[in-house]
Amino acid sequence: MGAADGEADERPVHRVHLSEFFIGRFPVTNDEYARFVRATGYPAPGVRGLPLVAAGGRDAVFKEFAAPYVWQHGEPPQGHGNHPVVLVRHDDAVTYCGWLSSTLGRTVRLPTEAEWEKAARGGIDGAKYPWGDQIDQSRGNYLGDPAAKRQRGTRPTGTYPPNAFGLCDVIGNVWEWVSDWYGSEYYGQGDAQNPQGPSSGSLRVVRGASWVTEDVAMMRTAYRHKVPPDTYAYSMGFRIVCSE
Repeated sequence: MGAADGEADERPVHRVHLSEFFIGRFPVTNDEYARFVRATGYPAPGVRGLPLVAAGGRDAVFKEFAAPYVWQHGEPPQGHGNHPVVLVRHDDAVTYCGWLSSTLGRTVRLPTEAEWEKAARGGIDGAKYPWGDQIDQSRGNYLGDPAAKRQRGTRPTGTYPPNAFGLCDVIGNVWEWVSDWYGSEYYGQGDAQNPQGPSSGSLRVVRGASWVTEDVAMMRTAYRHKVPPDTYAYSMGFRIVCSE
């Protein structure tokens, strides 16, 4: 886990051991999230109080790019049913997992950072990306041309080839919430068996980059992106794990 040539918070590279877990092949889609909204009356994704990422005069831009993903009358945007759900905060994702746990009668939760990285690597330890060391625009939805941002967006899950574990969209399309609090020095102090991250913090971790990511370094499987837990964006979704 981690990268010797990555950011400071990706070091030291270390080995962790994980119990068996099952992880979603795809991020949770709008159609899947809609079943939760209909069953519970939970607020549908939309633009609420603007997150910190929209501060500094960026609120108009945030609203512009969020508009195609805002649900109307409790229903997902037309034609986006099989796209990853976005505009969800960490607590929204956790609440969805709680509902699905009750519905299925088994524990459903967000993956830990360690589980996410294990799954994303697809059994290829040490490589920058799930497919190797060279960036490849045919393998993930990211912003290769910043000038084309207004013409881009999320894409249906499964549009790009899966990794060696059969998982799609682990890199690109949407950032994915994990369960951990962020700790800059956690890798040098954390547990070697099923690490859960720090017990508390002020920032949460998202992984995997998104359709608006320009910097390919952020698409590496080891890259750790940290945000306030009440953040939400048109580029942020989640994937679920079952551990029993």
